[in-house]
Amino acid sequence: MDLLTPLVFLILLSPISLSDAGSIGVNYGRISDELPSAFKVVQLLKSQGINRVKIFDADPSVLKALSGSGIKVTVDVPNEILFSAAKRASFAASWVKRNVAAYHPSTQIESIAVGNEVFVDPHNTTIYLIPAMRNIHKALISFNLHSDIKISSPLALSALQNSYPSSSGSFRPELVDTVIKPMLDFLRETGSRLMINVYPFFAYDGNSDVIPLDYALLRENPGMVDSGNGLRYFNLFDAQIDAVFAAMSALKYDDIEIIVTETGWPSKGDENEVGATIANAASYNGNLIRRILTRGGTPLRPKADLTVYLFALFNENKKLGPTSERNYGLFFPDEKKVYDIPFTTEGLKHYRDGGHTPVTGDHQVTTPPMSGGGGVSKSLNGQSWCVANGDAGEERLQKGLDYACGEGGADCRPIQPGANCYSPDTLEAHASFAFNSYYQKKGRAGGSCYFGGAAYVVSQPPKYGRCEFPIGY
Repeated sequence: MDLLTPLVFLILLSPISLSDAGSIGVNYGRISDELPSAFKVVQLLKSQGINRVKIFDADPSVLKALSGSGIKVTVDVPNEILFSAAKRASFAASWVKRNVAAYHPSTQIESIAVGNEVFVDPHNTTIYLIPAMRNIHKALISFNLHSDIKISSPLALSALQNSYPSSSGSFRPELVDTVIKPMLDFLRETGSRLMINVYPFFAYDGNSDVIPLDYALLRENPGMVDSGNGLRYFNLFDAQIDAVFAAMSALKYDDIEIIVTETGWPSKGDENEVGATIANAASYNGNLIRRILTRGGTPLRPKADLTVYLFALFNENKKLGPTSERNYGLFFPDEKKVYDIPFTTEGLKHYRDGGHTPVTGDHQVTTPPMSGGGGVSKSLNGQSWCVANGDAGEERLQKGLDYACGEGGADCRPIQPGANCYSPDTLEAHASFAFNSYYQKKGRAGGSCYFGGAAYVVSQPPKYGRCEFPIGY
C-alpha cells in the first residue's frame, strides 16, 4: 500500500479447512512509535491462530522473534536495493545468504516479495524488477531453496490501464512488453502467484455518487451486470480482482493465480474522505473475511481460492498523508481491537454485520444505482494549486513525494525521465508536481495540501520550466 513502509508484516490466518474457500491475512505495519515489541506481536499472532507472516524487509530482530514460532514467513527485498540486486548477482546471493538461508528453517521462510508497488515508485525502479527477481531466484537455487520458497512482487491496481467494466481489464501499454509479460513468464516458470493490492475504499472515496456503499462493503445489494461478459457482480472487490484476471487473460496468461497482498478500509479519515468510519471498516473487513472463508473464487474465476491479506494489524501514528493512512488498523497499539470482527470460520458462526445504513462520517447518504458511466466530475470552486515548500527540507519533501506518487495515487508519469515535466530535475519541482496532482485529484479539499508541512496552496499557476500544472482531473 505504501512505498514508505519498509517494516511491514503481512500475517496469514490459518482457517479451518473448507472446500472451495480461501485464506485471510493481515498486514502488520510498523510506521509507529507506539507498537509492542516483535516478541509480543508474535504472541498476539499466535493467540489469534495466525500462522503466516510477511515482512516488507528482512529485519533481524523480527526474524529472530519468529524463530521456532511455527509461523511461516515471507521476507521482502526493499525497492531501495533493487538496483543492486539486479546489477550484481553476488549482491543477490549475499542478500539471500544473510536474510534467508541464515534463518531458515528455524524461522520458516516460505516466500520472497521483490519490491513493493514498483511501478509507482518515483525512484524509477521498474527496469530493475525482473533482473532482481531472477538474480534472487538464482541465489535460492544455489542454496537449494528454490523448490520451497516462491518469489513475486506486489503490484498496485494502477498497473491497469482499464478496470471497468471488469471484462475490459488491461495493463498499461507501456508496461506490457517491458515488465508485465516478463514477470508473468517468471511466475509461470517458478509456479508463483501474481501479488496485487486492491482498495475498494479508494474507488468509493473518489466516486461515492455512483458507487453504492453496500456494493463497496460487500453487503446485500442487487449487484450489477458486466456489459462485456454478462456476469453479475455483487461487490467491488470481486470486480477489481476480475479486472486483473481479465488483463492477464488478454495476454494469454490464464494459468497464473492471484494473491491479494493488501486490501482494507480505514476507520477514520479527514472530512473529505468519504466513508472512512469505524462502522464501514468493520463491515468491509468482516464481510470480506466471510466471503473469502466461506465460498470460492470470483464470477470470472469461480474455482480460484483467493488468499487475501487485510491492511492492517495496527493503527500507525507516524504515517504521512491524510488521516485515513494512520487508521487502517484492526488493533490499537495496546492490542485492543478497533472493532470486533472474526478472523476464523469458527468465529463466523456468530458474526453478523452490524451495519445496515450507509455511513459517511456523521450523516447518512442515499446511494444511487450504479451507472454505466466511467469517471466522476467534481465541482471545484476557484482555481488553486499545491506546491512544495522549499524550506521544509529534503527529507520531508522526499517522503511527501514518495507518498504522493505511491499510495496517494498522484499521476507522476509527467515527471519521469524524458516526460514533459521532468525538467527541471529538482526535488522541489518534482514534489510540487506530485503534490498538486494529489491535491487536484482530492478535489482541492482542505488538508489535502499538507504533506507533513512540506506543501502549501497558491492561487497563481506554478512555473517550473515549461511544465503546466493541471487544475482538475
